Amino acid sequence: MPNSLSGIAGIIILGVVAQWIAWRIKLPSILLLLVFGFVAGPVTGFIRPGMIFGESLFPIVSLSVALILFEGGLSLKFRELRATGSVVQRLISVGALVTWFLTSVFAVYILRMDAAASVLLGAITMVTGPTVVIPLLRLVRPKDRVASMLKWEGILIDPIGAVLAVLVFEAIIAGRFHDVPSMVAAGILNMLFTGTLIGGAGALAIVFFLRYYLIPDFLQSPVTLMSVVAVFTASNLIQAESGLLAVTVMGIALANQNFVAIKHIIEFKENLRVLLLAVLFIILSARLQLSDFQALGLKSLVFLAGIILIVRPAAVLVSTLGSGITWRERIFMSFVAPRGIVAASVASVFALQLAEAGLPGANAIASVTFLVIIGTVIVYGLGASVLARLLNLAQPSPQGMFIVGAYPWTIALASSVRESGFKVVMIDTNWGNINAARMAGLQAYYGSALSETILQELDLEGIGRILALTPNYGINSLAVLRFNDVFDRSELYQLYPGKKGEKELVSKHLHGRFLFGPDMTFEELSERFANGAAIKKTNITEQFDYATFKERYRTAVPLFLITEKGELQILTAADKQPEPVPGQSIISLVAPE
Repeated sequence: MPNSLSGIAGIIILGVVAQWIAWRIKLPSILLLLVFGFVAGPVTGFIRPGMIFGESLFPIVSLSVALILFEGGLSLKFRELRATGSVVQRLISVGALVTWFLTSVFAVYILRMDAAASVLLGAITMVTGPTVVIPLLRLVRPKDRVASMLKWEGILIDPIGAVLAVLVFEAIIAGRFHDVPSMVAAGILNMLFTGTLIGGAGALAIVFFLRYYLIPDFLQSPVTLMSVVAVFTASNLIQAESGLLAVTVMGIALANQNFVAIKHIIEFKENLRVLLLAVLFIILSARLQLSDFQALGLKSLVFLAGIILIVRPAAVLVSTLGSGITWRERIFMSFVAPRGIVAASVASVFALQLAEAGLPGANAIASVTFLVIIGTVIVYGLGASVLARLLNLAQPSPQGMFIVGAYPWTIALASSVRESGFKVVMIDTNWGNINAARMAGLQAYYGSALSETILQELDLEGIGRILALTPNYGINSLAVLRFNDVFDRSELYQLYPGKKGEKELVSKHLHGRFLFGPDMTFEELSERFANGAAIKKTNITEQFDYATFKERYRTAVPLFLITEKGELQILTAADKQPEPVPGQSIISLVAPE
């Protein structure tokens, strides 16, 4: 018991710490997770997943992958497919077949594996999966169209690849290797029918119970979690490995229905996904044995290079012919296909059973699969960000701001920020205010920030924070809450309440960070602006340092700070007064001289 307890605790602690460190040093989290797990597993022997979990290991892994796929399905919106749907369809069909065929050929001629083992290896290593693709996309931040295609492919290819591997495995075990094409076709059809039917039924049941308030709020997330497990298990019992498709369909159906709100379910699943990813990758790398790689020589590295440099580009090229996808997008997609936990778990199970059955080359399946996983994670994890920047496909760190409320002083503030090189988007429910903002050259939308469909109307590319600047404290609080799943919690800002004590009437988690200073209410800022104060940008130099600035503008209100790296920092009431240094700039509200 102590060993199991310390092992489980170690898996969770290492997984979360690795992701936190990766965030701090701007590295792909999957790289550090693999390193931490490898050190904790084969190097030190501190974590031994086989001993900790026993025969429950692979069911636990399967359920975890199912939950991750369900959460991934919740992020898939059909509107994303308007321009890229045909490419996604070809990536998971024609592209998958190209990947399977070329990988199998390379395994035969480079690794000298038996034909049956090569075909199985090709099916296993065909999958990418959300466990590796989504964290990589979050780090790289490619442009929307590319990110959408890779996300859809990564989520949908997992159930297809898993079913394909199972069907090939069953054909090999049954001694009917020549029947693989017909078995695959029939199996895929059965999987599509079973997974879609059961997954759709699961989503329908959740919507019914939520719409008619048959589940209390505190049980909605647990009941949804239970439903995912039930759908996954039931679908697998009817058709092997169709459970992954069923939970994916369930997630997609819930994400695209308009009958009930599922925001709280999505938030719960996002937090669960982060923990599951951490645990799965620690387990994956801790299961590795140094002996697994002793038999791998130069030919294995050549095989890996072939998958990265030939197989993936060929699959992308075939899938994007005549699609209107640019050559830069094709190149980037050709070098983003890391393999993940599904390939590892399937390979481990099948390799053991095939070795017991005496299939030539079975022992190499697991070691080669792990090499492909580690190799693709390292190459794509380290190279994707650099390639995206070289191809001008990476979205820069979103420094722009979304301003709620277009009033004279907020328009002047937005204009100064835009002139400093940052994107600004404004919204207001008054046409006069919108016209004034547009006359100032700003991008402004007529509407409410609280609208259900506002996210579909706004162009928020390059926008990384919201500033609620209306005179209504309640509207400001609701606006930042509305966008708390769009922007990071640290980037939700609103004005200080105008009435004394109003701030204490609302819980801390129901409002954003208060801007500028405790006395800088909407009324105060509007009055200063009406009395002649202006929004002014000042460059701090050796000759005109911050001390000189304060002496000259004694009543100035610092609003924003622009660093030497060109980053925009928003000043809040809780921050210490800034001390800009030469090379930085400060945007402030200054009184007339």
